[in-house]
Amino acid sequence: MGAIQTSARRKAAPLVELDDAVVDLAVDPTNGKAGGDREIVHSVLKAFDVLRVFSRHKSRMTLSEVAEYAGMSRASARRFLLTFTQAGYMETDGKRFQLTPKLLELTHSVMSSASLWETARPIMAELSEKLGESCFGAVLDGTEVLYVVHIGHSTRFVNVGIRVGSRLPAYCTSIGRVLLSGLTDEALEQVLSSIKPIAYTPKTVTAKGKLRDLIRDARRVGWSIVDEELEVGLRSVSAPIRSRSGEIVAAFNICGPSVRVTAEEMRSRFLPELLEATDRINRMIRD
Repeated sequence: MGAIQTSARRKAAPLVELDDAVVDLAVDPTNGKAGGDREIVHSVLKAFDVLRVFSRHKSRMTLSEVAEYAGMSRASARRFLLTFTQAGYMETDGKRFQLTPKLLELTHSVMSSASLWETARPIMAELSEKLGESCFGAVLDGTEVLYVVHIGHSTRFVNVGIRVGSRLPAYCTSIGRVLLSGLTDEALEQVLSSIKPIAYTPKTVTAKGKLRDLIRDARRVGWSIVDEELEVGLRSVSAPIRSRSGEIVAAFNICGPSVRVTAEEMRSRFLPELLEATDRINRMIRD
């Protein structure tokens, strides 16, 4: 990683100084709940605040930015950041900090086995077999798509190097545009202002105004198709998975190589089947 400093090179980084004593978490047998606020370690809550700012704002931030977004002093933010760096959950180039894939150790089993994906998996597998292509499920993590489920077809595969735990820019993937469409206008503007789109192929849309229009179109129609914007020869169509309250919490797609799936077939055959599948998932979640 060049100048990136990881836990192996930061053994001297100071640990977080906990402000609150850890008290006996005695559970009241009459109600099965731990007692009041005195039993909460507030520094742990603050640590989660630091982690959340990276998904809510930008993927790479300076100490000052983290302190501002987390609503704490620079000294406090520094201790948290250095602690996460020492533990390997964050890395820094000396100026900016960013999360590392090691966090997946904490989230992978939850995301892969959560009830939402337990509901979605068999339907995704059925769609994959029916259309003869692979499906992927993902969630939004800041400006990126984090892939949490992969359903490969039994005889065909798409060689795009995507696996569970992979991250890709949200702006140039159909699944990313669907997930971004679930953001408020204000949150979407924050994402767009924090990225510098690059062209992965001659078809990649990099103009932020056009990206904004495409994401709003996905919000309006409830799906997105991306044709060779991430990789030449790859097409995909995605649709959202919603919580009981109707918020977009995840999305899944079906993708295929252009040699097997034409642009017209992606829209006329794949899209209706995908929408029927996501509708089934969303109805099961609501019920």
